[in-house]
Amino acid sequence: MAAYPITIAGLRRELPICKITDDLYIGAFICFGDAELCVACARDLLALLEEGSYDYLLTAEAKSIPLIHEMARQSGAKKYFIARKGRKAYMPDPISVEDQSITTAGKQELFLGRDDAELIRGKRIVLIDDVISTGGSLAAMEALVSAAGGTVVDRIAVLAEGDAQNRADIKYLAPLPLFNADGSTK
Repeated sequence: MAAYPITIAGLRRELPICKITDDLYIGAFICFGDAELCVACARDLLALLEEGSYDYLLTAEAKSIPLIHEMARQSGAKKYFIARKGRKAYMPDPISVEDQSITTAGKQELFLGRDDAELIRGKRIVLIDDVISTGGSLAAMEALVSAAGGTVVDRIAVLAEGDAQNRADIKYLAPLPLFNADGSTK
């Protein structure tokens, strides 16, 4: 399998190049199981944020969960939020929005329990993602925060993939190209 070498938060990794469609391949960034990378990325993501500029962090499950947890640990935050990709029995009267991600076939929904939504109301929220590509998941998280009555004050990610690198409304640690079937960059 072809791989793309990248340095993120001072650490070198080889991202496997994976097929999305016949003419679109991505460098798969997976931080699950890589504690060293999660710690370094969390540190550098926190450095992108102005201290005192936000109340809570929010991400969508699942790949960004270790990142947001480590960011909360390093920053001393006692609470963060995860938009779930399915309604859970423990969620009282959840709110939901539709999400379309480049790595997930079909449309899905993101859910937030009413109890979490109440905590978000009137608060400043930072959205966190592992990779921003098309921006679909980011838009869904933003809609969820808005539905809860919060305000998104920043959008950060480890990697900005493809055209996302040109967005002025996000901050990220490193760019990531898209790939052709032969492994060359688009």
